[in-house]
Amino acid sequence: MASTTLRGAAPARAGLAPQNGVLRSSSKPCAGMMLNTVRKVGLPSLRVRASVASSPQKQTSIVKSGDEVRIAVLGASGYTGAEIVRLLANHPQFHIKVMTADRKAGEQFGSVFPHLITQDLPNLVAVKDADFSDVDAVFCCLPHGTTQEIIKGLPRQLKIVDLSADFRLRDINEYAEWYGHSHRAPELQEEAVYGLTEVLRDEIRNARLVANPGCYPTSIQLPLVPLIKAKLIKLNNIIIDAKSGVTGAGRGAKEANLYTEIAEGIHAYGVTSHRHVPEIEQGLSDAAESKVTISFTPNLICMKRGMQSTINVEMASGVTANDLYEHLKSTYEGEEFVKLLHGSNVPHTRHVVGSNYCFMNVFEDRIPGRAKIISVIDNLVKGASGQAVQNLNLMMGLPENMGLQYQPLFP
Repeated sequence: MASTTLRGAAPARAGLAPQNGVLRSSSKPCAGMMLNTVRKVGLPSLRVRASVASSPQKQTSIVKSGDEVRIAVLGASGYTGAEIVRLLANHPQFHIKVMTADRKAGEQFGSVFPHLITQDLPNLVAVKDADFSDVDAVFCCLPHGTTQEIIKGLPRQLKIVDLSADFRLRDINEYAEWYGHSHRAPELQEEAVYGLTEVLRDEIRNARLVANPGCYPTSIQLPLVPLIKAKLIKLNNIIIDAKSGVTGAGRGAKEANLYTEIAEGIHAYGVTSHRHVPEIEQGLSDAAESKVTISFTPNLICMKRGMQSTINVEMASGVTANDLYEHLKSTYEGEEFVKLLHGSNVPHTRHVVGSNYCFMNVFEDRIPGRAKIISVIDNLVKGASGQAVQNLNLMMGLPENMGLQYQPLFP
């Protein structure tokens, strides 16, 4: 797989790099994570240092500390594109060189998003006019269906993180069924790696093209994958009620998303037919090594950003809710961005806004043998742009948390 050729930036002191005239601190590397092997309840658990999916491999550094990584953001005028720009303002090595937005071509980015007017950024250009000769990596924030052919036309040496749904489903026939048209780059689909960072870390590290997960699938798979792999929950009767802020629908003008349409209410949508269902089931089936089918209902709630997934599961024979909690705690105990709350504390979306964190907790249900797991993320950060930066850090051999240590914004 081709690696990028990077242009070295001016040397900087260890741990510090100047950006836009401001001296910013770089982040410490993420620790590894702890994974329980499959265990029987009541027996001591054996813990080994590993990712959720596979044992660690030695990381080969592609980028040296202080080297500049030149970034293109395609589809920069949408919410995820703007969030990429906000996050990279605090990244000591990722510097934006190209930004595209066909309908806003020729405009300054600060005129499209005034809250980012302080950033020194190139003007927006149409995708067809973008020059990738001075670029090392691409964040593709374009709508699904348009991304496949554009990525197919990009230079092969570029590292790419695609935030659309175009490369998330391995089965191109399943993609055609759920998205209404045939896949236009099946050869790239075979190459793409699914980018659920904490689960597929080793595969992402060695990838050229990463399919960034959807927001609902991120909030759901992070708690469920370890429990399924450890055979602590039954595979049938998984019921998920999830709620998302309005930014999850994108920035395009839609009548259904007008303030008067969504205010003072909660709105179920995509009932039995939401396009994230096959993505979720693909990840859970991989963990189970057998087909998993879920009951999933998404809801639009009148807030700008945030996502909560309430997951109802039936536990395996002899397993308690505390066993689920302890397994998730040990699995994610060394992780930077996935945190188990203590005791009866309930995760709330307002406690993760603006951050790359996923907060979760486990609760015993009133129905014997069942448990509830509540998982919250910011749909624009851990559910999209933050996870994309996390993935590109891995792909470039950089500390996974670099540029992502924004704390949640509260109140």
